[in-house]
Amino acid sequence: MKQVLIIGLGSAGKKHVDALNKLEKDGVNIFALRNDPEKADTYKQVKNIKSLDDLPSTPDFAIISNPTSLHALQISSLLKYEIPLLIEKPAVSTIADGIQIQNEIKAKNIFTHVGCNLRFLKIMEFTKRFLEEKNMRINEVNIYGGSDLSQWRPHQDFRKSYSANENLGGGIHMDWIHELDYLYWLFGAPKEASKVFGRKSSLAINSIDYANYVFTYSDFHASVILNYYRKDRKRTMEVVTSTGTLLVEVELGNVYFENEKIFSHQESIIDTYTYQMQYFLKILEKNTRSMNDFHHALTVLKMCLPNEKA
Repeated sequence: MKQVLIIGLGSAGKKHVDALNKLEKDGVNIFALRNDPEKADTYKQVKNIKSLDDLPSTPDFAIISNPTSLHALQISSLLKYEIPLLIEKPAVSTIADGIQIQNEIKAKNIFTHVGCNLRFLKIMEFTKRFLEEKNMRINEVNIYGGSDLSQWRPHQDFRKSYSANENLGGGIHMDWIHELDYLYWLFGAPKEASKVFGRKSSLAINSIDYANYVFTYSDFHASVILNYYRKDRKRTMEVVTSTGTLLVEVELGNVYFENEKIFSHQESIIDTYTYQMQYFLKILEKNTRSMNDFHHALTVLKMCLPNEKA
């Protein structure tokens, strides 16, 4: 029976736990590192512990899903165990931390996967295949992601949330780094980048609530606009090619080419955590490199952060 350590048992952490329980039919022992295990909430069969010394044995792997600002500290504390790591996006909050940890991971040959679950949506997998097979000349890519942060967690004051607080690693650019991740996954790293960030909306929070990127590739430009305040939630990608326009409705599950629907798959975002965990367990068993290991995730973080070149 697998032994798994999880650090951070919030919304994302619970999704990882649910995915593990669904996939491991013979059961799995999950231990959660908590500040105060006796007072901490319990979740399903997860066992709360206060220290890594409380682990009964070395875990088969660890999941890091606490606030991004704490990732670097937790990753460093786990490197001595030399166990595989599944790290919730973003991998870390600063490039300096990222470079140091990447060097340590490389030196110890640590297996890593950084979770960007939108890659596992069926429409995103279809889109990647479609673009590769058609090999069309791309002229322009436009990605838009807007959603109302005040509605994300209805039972919590959104201004006190991780997302609204920059010191915890919050900000729309970090929360929805997914959009930059799948741009990188589909088209690779850009050559140059122009970036604009804002905190001017009616939300009145201290984290970035608006991000606007223009990325320069060899043959085209890509724009990415993200915000925390759009009431009518929208996540789309347009790929303007020499033969027509591809429209991907990321969360609605539809793909159109020249206004004709060419693919549709209705699924919950929750499902992608199961698909992602399934992928992680598979590559772990086969000992093959992840399509989004720490190195790749650090490249996306450079695209994301305000003061970094692409």
